[in-house]
Amino acid sequence: MNKEEFIAQYAVERKHTNSAKWDGLEATFGRDDLLPLWVADTEFKIPQAAQDALIQRVHHGAFGYSLTPDEYYDAYFAWQKGRYQTELQKDWMRFGLGVVNALSTIVRALTLPGESIMVLQPVYYPFMRVIQENDRHLVVSNLRAENDTYVMDMEDIANKMDQHHVKMLIFCSPHNPVGKVWSEQELTTLLELCREKQVLVVSDEIHHDLIVGDKPFISALSIAQGIYRDNTVMVDSPSKTFNMAALLGSNIVIPNPQLRERYDKEVRELSLPSATVMAQTAATAAYRDGASWLEGLLAVIKDNYLYVKECLQAVDPQIKVADLQGTYLAWVDLSSVVAPEHLEYFIKHKAHLAVDFGDWFGEAGEGHIRLNLATTPAIVHQAMDQLAQAIVENKEVTQ
Repeated sequence: MNKEEFIAQYAVERKHTNSAKWDGLEATFGRDDLLPLWVADTEFKIPQAAQDALIQRVHHGAFGYSLTPDEYYDAYFAWQKGRYQTELQKDWMRFGLGVVNALSTIVRALTLPGESIMVLQPVYYPFMRVIQENDRHLVVSNLRAENDTYVMDMEDIANKMDQHHVKMLIFCSPHNPVGKVWSEQELTTLLELCREKQVLVVSDEIHHDLIVGDKPFISALSIAQGIYRDNTVMVDSPSKTFNMAALLGSNIVIPNPQLRERYDKEVRELSLPSATVMAQTAATAAYRDGASWLEGLLAVIKDNYLYVKECLQAVDPQIKVADLQGTYLAWVDLSSVVAPEHLEYFIKHKAHLAVDFGDWFGEAGEGHIRLNLATTPAIVHQAMDQLAQAIVENKEVTQ
């Protein structure tokens, strides 16, 4: 499906629909007149096949306790194998209500209070929350900016693992917010280090279908024919790929049986629910018949990214827009045109935008903003007009 067909069929108005992104502005930003490019969901309906499957399930009318159907496993496994050569087994699978919920459960099940867990910042801020609110010690290694992308500082990672006796690494692949798709060599180096240091890897791969650059996605489960599987837990969800966050569903893949046993014990103790029947109904249909829909979404994201990059660099060539290899999130360094301490005021009150601010992702993100590009070109164009005008006006004032 091309971009124009996708937009014509699936673009939808979300304002005044109890959308967190559109109708929750006042609570987060203190004003409700901003153009939102923050919450990572989209202004597009889910695939038609998924809509039809949900309608059919509603017409059945009964919503008692339900099992995960074989059709879900079949559709998900075929999607993962066909697109990424990732081989999965049914007994590895567990299900949750979302990736952050799953991460919290994994942290509680597989580490002890007071133990150290590492993240690579700037990174999705709920990673830090699930570590600290579960009374674990947060250890940070900063990614290193190189040209228009980021690399891991392996020496710093190794040193801090030793210094803090790190037990777990929560890893983001592709990386939110910097848009990096990790190469096989980068993943191998990291996974080998973690095995040597006896650090369990939790790989959040929720953005793995959203590949907009030339680098292919490789799951941590597939590296070296799966040699690191026993030391890896993978989490993902159809929610980012197909805009299904409110349906509440995630996949937790735990190949190691000892780790599965510990995870299952935590789930039993907390009486946690599994994925909802509606989430798995919609996801089954989307995994089976959503490939064309995803092509259309990716075409929109690519064009939106190019527009953002060209527009901002035309305003000021010193503005840095990170290379978007994966995710639908543009990572923009505005420190050359706005002092970091004034950035929040500038974005909200001069550009009239609602964005994720870089320091939400850790100190390494200061001076940056994250823009959600999984929306209509009209919204992106309006946002860039507002931001560009604000930058020009700010230059005039400061000169």
